[in-house]
Order: sequence, then C-alpha cells, then structure tokens
Amino acid sequence: MTSQVFLKSLGEVGTTVLMILAGTIIVEVLLYFVLVRWLKYKYALPFMLLAPAVIGLLALVIYPLIWELRLSFTNMSLKAFRNPEFIGLKNYVRVFTEPVLKQKMFFPLLGQTVLWTVINVVFHVGGGLGLALLLNRKMKGKGIYRALIILPWAVPQVIAVLAWRGEFNFSYGYFNILLTKLGLPGVQWLADPTANFIAMCMTNIWLGIPFMMVTLLGGLQSISTEYYEAAEMDGANAWQQFRNITMPLLQPVITPAILLGTFWTFNNFNVPFFINQNELESSDILVTGLFRAAFQYNRYGFSAAFAFVIFGLLLLFTIFYMRYTKSLKGAFES
Repeated sequence: MTSQVFLKSLGEVGTTVLMILAGTIIVEVLLYFVLVRWLKYKYALPFMLLAPAVIGLLALVIYPLIWELRLSFTNMSLKAFRNPEFIGLKNYVRVFTEPVLKQKMFFPLLGQTVLWTVINVVFHVGGGLGLALLLNRKMKGKGIYRALIILPWAVPQVIAVLAWRGEFNFSYGYFNILLTKLGLPGVQWLADPTANFIAMCMTNIWLGIPFMMVTLLGGLQSISTEYYEAAEMDGANAWQQFRNITMPLLQPVITPAILLGTFWTFNNFNVPFFINQNELESSDILVTGLFRAAFQYNRYGFSAAFAFVIFGLLLLFTIFYMRYTKSLKGAFES
C-alpha cells in the first residue's frame, strides 16, 4: 500500500515536471520566432533566458499576492466559503480593533513580536560577531571549530526545534535535570508564560548564531591586514582598531545580515509554534497568530488583511533602516 502511494505521488510529480518542461519549450520557441525570426531583435537571448523565471514569478508570487489582496476585502470564512461578500476595509479595521487570537489584541502581539525579534537579533549579531572575531585569527583546528559551530544551522530546523522541546520537558528534560542537580526547583518551560518565552529565545539564539558567524567571518576575512598594520604603527589599541577599521568596513556586510536576521526572526514560525506546545497566547508572535487565525479559527479574509499588515510593517522597517544606516552607500563613500 505504501509503495503504491509512493509511486502515485512520484508519477504526479513527474507529470508536473513534464508539463513545466513542455510549457517552457513552447514559450522559448514562440519567443524565438517572434524576437529572432520576425523582429530580428539583437537582445532576444536575455529575454528568452528570463522568460521562464518571469512566468514562474507571475504564477507563483504575483498572482497569489493579487488573489490574497482581493481576499482581504471579503468576509471569506468557513461560513461564507462559497459566496464571500465584499466588505471593503472592514478586515483591516478588525485587525486593530478585535482580538487576532482568542484574547490577544494586535498591538500586544506586535509588542511580543518586537521583543522577540530584538532579543534574538541582538544575541545573533553579538554572538556571531564574537565568534567570528575569535575565528578570524591564527589558531590550530580552525576548520574543526568552524564546522562544529555551523552544525546547528545545518540541522533541519523542525528537527532541531522538536529536539529542544524535549529538553524543556518538566520531568525528563535536560535543563530541569541540571537544575535539580544544582539544588534548584524545576521550571515549567512549556506551561509558564515567561519560561516558555525564554525557552523560545534560547532555542532560536542557538539556531541563529552560526549563520551570523559565517556571514560576518566572511566580511572580516575580506578586510585587508594593511589597515591594522598601519593602525598599530600609529599606536591604536585593539578597541580603536575595532571601532575605526573593523566596524566601518564591515558595515556593507553587517547591514544586510541584520536585515535578513530581522526578517527571518520576525517571520520565524517553527520555533514559536513548536516550543509553544500548549498554545500560550503570551508566547505567540504575529506569524503564529496569523497561522492560528487562518487555519485554526478559519478567518480567511481577516487573515489575508492581517498578512498585508505584517508585510507593511516589514516594508516600513526596511525603508527606515536602509535610510538610517545609509547601507546602500559603499564603505568609502561619504
């Protein structure tokens, strides 16, 4: 039975791949005859190479966004699934005036999300930069240390998070066993709101530091040692070298790394969802609230509006951060 299901699934995947391949060939042939044979356009090749990707983006990204935007103006739910009605901006008003979870309102949930993001990004950047500075010097076994540090990021995130959740078990989890051996009482990591939030942060910090370390280590290795040699000749100490050489030259690397880290943490679903085993609203963030609104409470139109509100927040943060840090400028531009 299992083999039959596997073969059926494999056949469906194969059919889908063949259809995509056939569609790509048809598009390329049409573009060839129109651009090369008929119009004799000298830049036909770039258009032919980009066409499959553009069609894929339109089908997999642009169309779903437009459909979701239309959905956000309707009252679609399980009760109005077949014939949803147009209700205008009511869903967007409800996001800010009604509970987005069972009890939690939008702004307290946003506060939890901001706190979660700030804590994790600070530890990711601080821990990653510290490890990168340690590895960016002559030492034996550097490759081994680097491989061990990157291991948490290489493990599939869901597997790692479920393993961590087991360690937070009150009876047989590692942390409570350690606390007991130290003569301290065990902590209800999965039931107490504050402890559960701390458990989420511990897990995500462990998962996020390796990526930041590798990224910043690459940036540090691109800085020429001549700057440091000249600074030493001028009598600059280690802190002055770090402040006036390392950080300015590392900014083109650290700025997009912080942006990526912020987006990934702000939209991190796996850690808050799986560590929050008991569905504590005090441990939910915006994306888990969005998931619950859509797939547990079946408020589809409301969830679509909720998703665009989250997108707008991230867009505003990106614009502000890019303008404030002037990260689009090169390291040597004024």
